[in-house]
Amino acid sequence: MHPGRSILSIVAALLFSFVVPLFGYIYLGPLYPALFLIGYLGGFFLWLFVPARAPWVSIRMPYWLTLLAFLFLHKLEENRMAFFEVVSDRITRTPIPDVSVGLVLALLVIPVGTWLAVPVLMSRDQEFGRYLAWTFFASMGITELAHFALPLLTDDAYGYFPGMASVVVLAPLAWWGIWRLARPAA
Repeated sequence: MHPGRSILSIVAALLFSFVVPLFGYIYLGPLYPALFLIGYLGGFFLWLFVPARAPWVSIRMPYWLTLLAFLFLHKLEENRMAFFEVVSDRITRTPIPDVSVGLVLALLVIPVGTWLAVPVLMSRDQEFGRYLAWTFFASMGITELAHFALPLLTDDAYGYFPGMASVVVLAPLAWWGIWRLARPAA
């Protein structure tokens, strides 16, 4: 564990690691929060145990490219190819929830909003910003690989699943961010 982290920052990060999956469970059932937990808890443990203090400048390029790929490639592909509908029809067999303020807060505002705080927080050398960077890169580089496992949960032959194509771009960008974040500060 990094010696510069306070117990308060560790507890806050751990609690936050469960907040987004909890909201996912409330609004979407058990599958999505299990996936969210991989990114958030994975990011928490990476932040906690990888002894690096990379500055914002070292992750700036992979961060912005990963964020752009997530928003303008991956989310676009998921929406265009009806990701939630396919998961609902072929895996969970539960209806897609109606769009509500709570759903938008839980799945968009809280996770993406906090990830948008990474540049400001890391520029100020805030540990919570570094934790959020880890969750962002773990979510994009590890959790999003689930698109390749989701076809295994259907009764169909293995094949394309909505979101799969853009993960080929998204995940390597996130891995680059993980690599840069894990490097010792210069």
